Amino acid sequence: MKKQTIIAIVIAVIVVLAIIIGVVVGNSKKTKGESSTIETASQMKAMFKSIYNKLGDELPDLETAKIDVSDAVAVKDYTGLQSNENVETLVVSEPSMSSQAYSAVAVKVKSGANVEKMKQEMLDNIDMAKWICVSASNLYITNSGNTIFMVMSDEDWAKPVYEAFKEYVNNNIGKELEKVSDEEDIELPPEMPAVM
Repeated sequence: MKKQTIIAIVIAVIVVLAIIIGVVVGNSKKTKGESSTIETASQMKAMFKSIYNKLGDELPDLETAKIDVSDAVAVKDYTGLQSNENVETLVVSEPSMSSQAYSAVAVKVKSGANVEKMKQEMLDNIDMAKWICVSASNLYITNSGNTIFMVMSDEDWAKPVYEAFKEYVNNNIGKELEKVSDEEDIELPPEMPAVM
């Protein structure tokens, strides 16, 4: 009987230790892992930095900056949103050299605003050819809570950044929207002969 009691105590101790180790390891992974909270401009910048660090040298030199949301024209240019009324915070990441078609945007939406409607408005109105001589071929938009994430570029840049965002927020996302530019399908007129 004494032997059975000792075995039961040892098993109980092992189970308790396993639970404690599981909790500690789980919590350390959460604290070491990336934060999925992206509510403030500094958290948005940290999110972009984390994504870019993960992707390494695949992307051009980028500048990430907070945009003044009281400037309705800037909000429209970067997001396609026709109004800045429901935009609380806006952080944009674009190339230092403007002839490269790449733009990634994080928009913190004001509480109570219709996130899905704003995402659709962005999809419908963003200018995918806003750069000189180049245009984005792919556009991806989703949200995590009240933060909308949009990236547009060619497939080789846009898709990895979009996937890295989803991973950053642990796939805790809303409806995904996607658009492919039809710019490539434009047929140019034949060359006209020179008049002498």
